[in-house]
Amino acid sequence: MKNQPAFKTTNLTKKYKEKVAVDQLNLEVEEGELFALLGVNGAGKTTTIRMLTCLSTPTSGEAEIFGHSVTGDPDVVKAMVGVSPQDTAVADNLTVVENLRFMAEIYGKDGRESADRIIEDFGLTEVRDKKARTLSGGWKRRLSIAMAIIGDPRILFLDEPTLGLDVLARRELWSVIRKLRKRMTIILTTHYMEEAEELADRIGIMMNGRLVRLGTMPELEADTGVKGLEQVFVTVAEKEGVYHV
Repeated sequence: MKNQPAFKTTNLTKKYKEKVAVDQLNLEVEEGELFALLGVNGAGKTTTIRMLTCLSTPTSGEAEIFGHSVTGDPDVVKAMVGVSPQDTAVADNLTVVENLRFMAEIYGKDGRESADRIIEDFGLTEVRDKKARTLSGGWKRRLSIAMAIIGDPRILFLDEPTLGLDVLARRELWSVIRKLRKRMTIILTTHYMEEAEELADRIGIMMNGRLVRLGTMPELEADTGVKGLEQVFVTVAEKEGVYHV
């Protein structure tokens, strides 16, 4: 039996004056999936996430999170989603535990209990009392994701979660993401092809605001006639006339 869709978009569109950032996006992701959305800068990935999490209002079309409209039921949607943005949304002058307690209390939870639980779950004990501004990029990313899930969301949006991290820090964060996928639906945007190939159940490729390819790795390879996600991506970009110099 098919799982309930975690989200569904119907002709979802976002325009900024004359620029079309997202162009009639039709996409459905099932509950429990780890879905990766790929694209070059400006492809529409972050704009899509902003609409799905009620941070930006669609120009036209519709998006639903577990059956609830992002425009009609924004309060219900916000309670079901967690977001870890590209720019880590942590308070630099607060410690790790203070950041987590603050976020838990926003969700109406016991700050002390929730923070202690997630510090243990995320292996944050050794940096528990350090100011966020003193953390390495890897630790700060881990804290950002911990803050995003402290409200127990049903769907987690990770926007470029490993951007700028070194190889070891990236791999450590992959382990965190693998553990989380057992508990919630995850939508991942990334520039790292190996990251999507390693983690995702299905992959979507956006170009110029449009979803131009969608499928599992075997399906994408069969569709393009090449092996490996990097070659798939390059092949699709060339076909779509997308070049970066």
